[in-house]
Amino acid sequence: MLPFEVEVQGETVAIPSRIYNEGPGANPQQPLTATQQGILHCLYTRHSDGLIRQRHLEQIVASNEPWVVPFVVQLAGEYVLEILEVISRSLPGLSTPGSTQRRPYGEFIARNPAFFARTERRVVS
Repeated sequence: MLPFEVEVQGETVAIPSRIYNEGPGANPQQPLTATQQGILHCLYTRHSDGLIRQRHLEQIVASNEPWVVPFVVQLAGEYVLEILEVISRSLPGLSTPGSTQRRPYGEFIARNPAFFARTERRVVS
């Protein structure tokens, strides 16, 4: 299946539907920068194993990086209770109008209505 493309601050971000390779080892040969680690965690939120998705979500869910938002929203659409609990616990300001946590999610949804509608349909079904 092809990745789903979304717009984040004028840039296209491709979200893979699933990845199936083994996760990275505990000690990669070359250390990763914080940005590289964030990207790695985002990609592994698309893993076929739900426990791996949850573990990597826990590493990024509270991130202030705007490119993390579509990966969190995508997981909300999968309606896995444990993942929804991580999102709810890590983003308590998401339900508060004008909060710093809510703003990037609102902006993302406003710029990606088709993605949000697809996610919403998945939750409803």
